[in-house]
Amino acid sequence: MSNLEKEPLELVCPPDATRTLAVQVLTPREVPLGGPRAMNVRRTLPQRGRTTIGAWCFADHYGPDDVAATGGMVVPPHPHTGLQTVSWLFEGEIEHRDSTGSHELVRPGEVNLMTAGRGISHSEVSTPETARLHGVQLWVALPDASRNVLPFFEHAETTPIAIDDATVRVFAGSLPGAGHDPDHGSSVAVFSPLVGAQVELPAGGEAWIDLDPAFEHGVLVDRGPVRVTIAALDDEADDGTGGADPLAVAGHAETLEWSELGYLPAGHEGVRLTAADAPVRVLLLGGEPFGEEIVMWWNFIGRNHEEVAEFRRQWQADVIGRDNPDGRFGTVGGYDGAALPAPELPTVRLKPRH
Repeated sequence: MSNLEKEPLELVCPPDATRTLAVQVLTPREVPLGGPRAMNVRRTLPQRGRTTIGAWCFADHYGPDDVAATGGMVVPPHPHTGLQTVSWLFEGEIEHRDSTGSHELVRPGEVNLMTAGRGISHSEVSTPETARLHGVQLWVALPDASRNVLPFFEHAETTPIAIDDATVRVFAGSLPGAGHDPDHGSSVAVFSPLVGAQVELPAGGEAWIDLDPAFEHGVLVDRGPVRVTIAALDDEADDGTGGADPLAVAGHAETLEWSELGYLPAGHEGVRLTAADAPVRVLLLGGEPFGEEIVMWWNFIGRNHEEVAEFRRQWQADVIGRDNPDGRFGTVGGYDGAALPAPELPTVRLKPRH
């Protein structure tokens, strides 16, 4: 999916230097995906309070969307660099095409992962059979050592795993306790240690989900509310219980509402998810804290202003101007329509937003 904002945030994303102990609640902002009947998405990453969770750097949550009213998803060919896109659906069906020649549908329980590497272009359109569209679009920042790989595309099905009362589907990376067998983990390629998983609970259900303590995590609520509880760490102040209940420390339990994202700091070996009187569905996103400074603007990830400006110049000249359709971003075959022009760059250098 493209970032279709007319004035996208320009962000230099430094490695996070501060330590958060308790659950931090991040609220989404509404972003229209263009057109007179725009389909709105709820964006929780990036924002000025937090730009990454592990290598996860972008999260759009959308739907349930009445396609008859909004026209569904129609995202023309657009470019990406330095990242992976992860498409995950709860309802509906999306058709993907890209400049490597890939053409694939994605449906609930399946994952489409596209590695942009040095440069790719793609389109995403909901299919005519789709009446309701509901899902998330996620991006993963590629580390410097891998960000110039040749682009490629993968599609995979996921297998449900039972953990306590929960049904879990791992769609990227691996989850402790879920095993590393291809039937339990995800087979798609990742370039840094991370996890992406869907967790569902019935009304009144509860599950303890093991976590990698080297990871920071986010819990994005698609269906809720959900109670999220993490334990106190060994070096935190005594909560007055004499250490009898490490889950009782104030601020370490939060009720997350629909579309909110709860941030969990690194150091935790598990999280307790609890449903009240309604079913719960959340995405668990995690990874080792991303220790590189990146510049995000529009659909590009680079390392400085000049690099991002050059990506934009090449897209505008090679694809929009049709000077070199076989250049860095290639051509999306089979899409009936024009590619998406890039917004104008800001009049000042891309700079940090803290």
